[in-house]
Amino acid sequence: MTENEMKFTVTPQQLAHLGEGAIAYMREMDAAELKVKFPGVPDMAPGTKLWALFAANGQPILLADARDAALAGAFQNDLQPVSLH
Repeated sequence: MTENEMKFTVTPQQLAHLGEGAIAYMREMDAAELKVKFPGVPDMAPGTKLWALFAANGQPILLADARDAALAGAFQNDLQPVSLH
């Protein structure tokens, strides 16, 4: 290893906490995916799509019917939103 290279190890637990309290992930999801991530969500027509906002550790924060509403939810919680595709 050269003097300009550094190696470090990140545990799965440390990785899970990266961005915690600072970053939120936004993703458009269909009804089937929503049922998995948000078990309490009521039944929806197949093909229904909503925007989901998740904490950096994957914890669901909110659902919105529009991207702008999910974005606003991130900002209201002082979180930097990042889109997932």
